[in-house]
Amino acid sequence: MLISIAQAQLFFLAITRILATLIHVPVLGGNSIPTQVRIAFGFVLALVMLPWQPLPASAESLGLFAFTLAIVKEILIGTLAGFAAELTFAVVQIAGEAMGLESGFSSSRVFNPSMGDSGSAYNQLFIMVAMMVFFIVDGHHIVLMALQRTFDVIPLNGPLPMESMEALMRTTAGLIAAGIQLALPVIAALFVTDLALGLLARVAPQVQIFFLGLPLKVAISMVALGLLVVMALPAVSNLYGMIGNRMLLLIGK
Repeated sequence: MLISIAQAQLFFLAITRILATLIHVPVLGGNSIPTQVRIAFGFVLALVMLPWQPLPASAESLGLFAFTLAIVKEILIGTLAGFAAELTFAVVQIAGEAMGLESGFSSSRVFNPSMGDSGSAYNQLFIMVAMMVFFIVDGHHIVLMALQRTFDVIPLNGPLPMESMEALMRTTAGLIAAGIQLALPVIAALFVTDLALGLLARVAPQVQIFFLGLPLKVAISMVALGLLVVMALPAVSNLYGMIGNRMLLLIGK
């Protein structure tokens, strides 16, 4: 089987879109995954996802300028699709940071290689639980299926989506609000704890509120996190279940 230059260019464009998407998904192509593994994974996915149909005899290869422009377009399309997945994981980070800020864990920061940044131990624990939920609901399969559907929505070297900015803003605002709502139960419990400690300081000034409050807030935050994980599992599962629709929405479907 002979592979024409036009087919080779389409294959390279497919790899470009796939890699531009996967680098935004922490569990599939994040900073913790070696570059060689990411490239090999993108190569295998391109072999599977690209419909290997013979091109017409009249199909011509792209010139240098046209091919460079096509690569830039595929990077932009892949970045838009991947950014939707990254926003979904950012919801978990926002919720973890909001909860860890008031719990007393924010004074220590721990590097998280899967997400590529640092956070409190409380935040890391919440992210690890959310990552397990991601695999339990087959979120990685949802991402790969949505990635394959992007080739149906926008063919290789197709036009750029021109109406994605409004969808991007609405999706970003909605997911930020979802992250805050996810953390609200723990924030509310810690707020009530601060209020109770403030009243105790007024009633009994001789009580050392600082030494009493820190371990108390840590204990209450851990209990609240345990209850939140049980109560919020359906919401987190639904969050990951819609990740494919968000990817397709941002590229103009």
